[in-house]
Amino acid sequence: MLRPRILGLAGLLVATVAGVSAIGAMLTPPVPKAALAAKPPTRPRAAPRTAPHPAVPAPPPADVGYVVKAVLDTGGPIPYGKWFWDERGAPSSGQTVITVDLAAGVISVFRDGFEIGTAAMIDGYEDKPTPLGVFPITQKDADHRSNLYGGAPMPYMLRLTNDGISIHGSEVSIDRATHGCIGVPTAFAKKLFAVAKLGDKVIVTRGEMVSPGQKITAA
Repeated sequence: MLRPRILGLAGLLVATVAGVSAIGAMLTPPVPKAALAAKPPTRPRAAPRTAPHPAVPAPPPADVGYVVKAVLDTGGPIPYGKWFWDERGAPSSGQTVITVDLAAGVISVFRDGFEIGTAAMIDGYEDKPTPLGVFPITQKDADHRSNLYGGAPMPYMLRLTNDGISIHGSEVSIDRATHGCIGVPTAFAKKLFAVAKLGDKVIVTRGEMVSPGQKITAA
């Protein structure tokens, strides 16, 4: 004889829940497919904030130095007492640099790299040589007289050192010299005096000549 199958409490609960679920499924109306497919609107996500990149500074311009851009046409070596001055090919403003080559016996005046004046010059001799180096102009005196050599006239004087070395007007010839100063024709000295400013550099060398495109390293 078969024994009737008795459900335990757990089995009874399972059966009851299954029956309720089946009944609920039959009573619930079907949901349209469009409603199933539609999704609730979503809020757009903002792009993450990032710290701004610091501005990169532009590289500084290359220092090309004081380059000779043009020289005057003198037709060859400059004879003693001769000079040239022509500002027409140079800018009206710019740094003025004066070069003195003791070996060549020539002084040159540059504005912004353009030679505007040049002349034959005389310099010191024996125990009174003209010093080499770079000298700023520290004083200007159009009617200066020497306080070391009996009040000798030194017209259009541009002082270079505290012990009396200067550029000034002088008679320039092969048989003349100075006590260390740079003597130039007086008419040239007047022109130079008009354009030179306190602080402008005078570069005195021996045999260091420059050509267009070359850099004056001490300027």
